[in-house]
Amino acid sequence: MNTEKNTEKWLSWVDELSCNDYVIIDDFLDTDTYLDVKTFFLSKLDYFAQAGIGALDKNMIQTEIRGDHTFWLNKERDTEIAPFWDVLDQAMYVFNRYCFLSLAGYEFHFANYPPGGYYKKHLDQFKNRNNRTISFIIYLNDNWQKGDGGELEIYTPDNKSFLVEPLAGRCVLFKSDVVPHAVLKSYKNRYSLTGWLLQKPQKLGQFLG
Repeated sequence: MNTEKNTEKWLSWVDELSCNDYVIIDDFLDTDTYLDVKTFFLSKLDYFAQAGIGALDKNMIQTEIRGDHTFWLNKERDTEIAPFWDVLDQAMYVFNRYCFLSLAGYEFHFANYPPGGYYKKHLDQFKNRNNRTISFIIYLNDNWQKGDGGELEIYTPDNKSFLVEPLAGRCVLFKSDVVPHAVLKSYKNRYSLTGWLLQKPQKLGQFLG
């Protein structure tokens, strides 16, 4: 898994992330891994639940802030997407060895923004829980077209912003506690695999909004 070629790619992405606080990577997953993830996503749609705001016992449904539905993933259970877990292990290896982040785990979920769904401007960090370090989004929207909505809006330190189209296979990484962002209203189902690389064990974050 930790091949020289893969490490070189990761190091170039990490360099860009370090400089800009974010990096956008097209065709992030190989074709077979992408198809495995997308197939598994579609197989779980009946089990998605309305996403909430806040951690653990503070989690509340607030549809005026976010309107997506999620299905939380588990590495031990969800072996159908084993190659994706390998990708995450590669990411953890690079960040820990070359960036000295001491990452200890990750938490991931599938997300579906139905027509009309959005997520207002926010940071991927809780007030009393700050272990989310790197935010990680992979889009699963085959045949996305302009006008479908659901763009990711990233805000820059100079209080400007830009839009990222949720194209199939595109990955966005950004610093969880630094980069404010929003999801614009979607006009069709918008699919993604979303999660965080953590400074503390995964069990602290499972089943959070």
